[in-house]
Amino acid sequence: MKILYVPFIIQGILMGIDERMHHRRGLGIWERLGHPLDTLTMFVPLSFIAIKEFTHQNLTVYIILGVFSCLFITKDEFVHAQECNGFENWLHALLFVLHPLIFVCSGLLWINHPEDQFICYQPLLVGVFMLYQLLRWSIPWKRAK
Repeated sequence: MKILYVPFIIQGILMGIDERMHHRRGLGIWERLGHPLDTLTMFVPLSFIAIKEFTHQNLTVYIILGVFSCLFITKDEFVHAQECNGFENWLHALLFVLHPLIFVCSGLLWINHPEDQFICYQPLLVGVFMLYQLLRWSIPWKRAK
């Protein structure tokens, strides 16, 4: 069961590195708005399974939310292709691989270990990160690059 936590840990580390890259290069308005929205698309399905019991109908909803999130996060790639160096693009590729894996691991925990409190903590952590993104990058008095 604990092996299912590993993608979350790796994603957290990589997101920290990615955030450091954002601080170095700055973010344009598209990314300032887009990144919190990306996080929101992860927050919603993780929150869904934290508050809903597993049923086949709820699983279908979760899969739809997760697939939407996996597709939505790719929206910035035309900007990243112009703004990011090779290392940051590689980092994004790793995060894109982890994104659906997070949903699979969360789903497996939800189905097989519903008593695991890890399911409840993930939306909280993602929500805090989203709030950070909004305050750090999207506040109106900060100028976009």
